Amino acid sequence: MAMSSLPIVIIPGIQGRWEWMRPAIRALARCSPLGEGGVWTFSLNDEDGTGDPFDQWMTTIHRLIDRAGGVPVVLVGVSFGGLIAARFAARYPDRVGALVLVSSPSPQMRLGPDDQGMVRHPIAKLPFFAMRGVRRLAPEIFAAKPTWRERVAFTAAYGWQVLTHPVSPRQMARWVQAWQATDIASECARITAPTHLITGEPRLDRVVPVQSTLHYLTLIPGSTFSRLSRTGHIGLVSRPDDFSVLVHEFLDAADDPRSRRSA
Repeated sequence: MAMSSLPIVIIPGIQGRWEWMRPAIRALARCSPLGEGGVWTFSLNDEDGTGDPFDQWMTTIHRLIDRAGGVPVVLVGVSFGGLIAARFAARYPDRVGALVLVSSPSPQMRLGPDDQGMVRHPIAKLPFFAMRGVRRLAPEIFAAKPTWRERVAFTAAYGWQVLTHPVSPRQMARWVQAWQATDIASECARITAPTHLITGEPRLDRVVPVQSTLHYLTLIPGSTFSRLSRTGHIGLVSRPDDFSVLVHEFLDAADDPRSRRSA
């Protein structure tokens, strides 16, 4: 089966909410021969707060793949979701036809002082987290959308998803602690699925340094990458159609034995 015909399972970032990715999900579905039935997702928040959240997410992905027909899937991990996707691809290679990591932090990325403070005091630090998010994302929204009308419309739509599907600070802190206590880097060498990294521009991604994402080129043998211009960390929703094109170009190339590492 051609890679582009496989179902897609997309894993959200640290905010946990698949709803924040709606534009990307719709764009991927438009390009899929399977249509809307070809793109599956879930919320990280569905884990019950006991045990290892990564283990629960592994179980959830297995269930989604079964519901999608049981064939290997294209596993897309967005930001923090890339850590989950990488672990799943390493442990269950027969269930993953291809792997896409979108602006994902390196498994070996360490937290800075501000992030450590938010993990220790997630509720008290929530206002700081929100203000920092606005400050980080504003420049890339300005770059991705050429007119003020588009910038305002996108900000309103994205902000609405944030307000109506809010984050859970305590859950997010717990997930980060689980990541930092897990050696995902050593598992990456076992990934056999064709793997592609998608990043924004280094000057615009102020959430996860592009160089951190590119560390996967070293960790995952044969992995490739492409850059979504005029975007930073949220290019999959600010320029969803262009994001979908990059994903499907990779899948087409993965079917071509002449494909080479991109830059």
